[in-house]
Amino acid sequence: MTAAVVLAVATLGGVDVHANQRTPATSTPTTAVIGAIGPVVSTLPPSNIGSSGAATLGPIPSIVRDVSQLTLTIDSLIASSGGLAGVTLVELGGSAPVSWSVNGAQVLTAASTYKLAALMLEAENIATGKTDPNGAVCFEDADYESGWFDDYAAGVCFTRNELAGRAGIYSDNTAGHMLVRDVGGAAVLNEWAASIGATSSQFFDPNTTTAADLAALWDAEAQGELGGTAAQAWLYPMLIATRTESGIPAGVDGATVVHKTGTIDLVENDAALVTSGPDGAYVLVVMTDGLGGTAGWQLIAGISAAVWQFEGARSD
Repeated sequence: MTAAVVLAVATLGGVDVHANQRTPATSTPTTAVIGAIGPVVSTLPPSNIGSSGAATLGPIPSIVRDVSQLTLTIDSLIASSGGLAGVTLVELGGSAPVSWSVNGAQVLTAASTYKLAALMLEAENIATGKTDPNGAVCFEDADYESGWFDDYAAGVCFTRNELAGRAGIYSDNTAGHMLVRDVGGAAVLNEWAASIGATSSQFFDPNTTTAADLAALWDAEAQGELGGTAAQAWLYPMLIATRTESGIPAGVDGATVVHKTGTIDLVENDAALVTSGPDGAYVLVVMTDGLGGTAGWQLIAGISAAVWQFEGARSD
């Protein structure tokens, strides 16, 4: 995945803030093959090797983006909400892309965002030919948890396509459990997620994660590292126009948002790839605790709108 060089570390009102200058990926840029989704492109940094093959004497200029106003805005939104939030932004396009967090390393309840990890691993398995999207996964009694659908019974089977649609669009709990079992169980899922960079997560059981970990998964997916365009083509439609669009999608201006939400008790989370921001695609993850319901979604939408405005102010 893309490396980062730390630019700044500041503490504002008790909130840890990290702004990281990203080094664009050196692998071949990946373009999602969903019609409504623009390309997710990484550009190579300018070379300091002259035509003679020798390095030039002058260093490559480093552009440091100012994230201080964004930090103040997000800090204020969180403080005024009365709740807790972890936020991570990873820019995937434009000049001088940054990776930035407020409480990004804070371990919080994952809720249904564990389904994002399960769907990504399933997508990779399908893209690499390990599993068949039309293959059947049969219900077992231990899979059941109350959710959107009540047609589960012993011996009833569903295709992976059907389960993914239920887990992605509707966030159905039983479908999520069946997908985790299908990819090998929680231990396999967590080992895979850690290998991608989600090293602070314990998805499914006990089901905790961080904004930074979820952003790492989305970063790898968008860069084509988890099965490439074939995985994206299967995964993205399951996470667009979902039954819960009150979070990050509510804060952007007409852009397609591929995302997975999570809700339980006083927790509302949203982990998203904004496919066509004002200056390129970006990943945004907002995790909240202590609010729930409308208050939680309003905070997430407000943070999303502030990030959208920040993206609009970028100059190439």
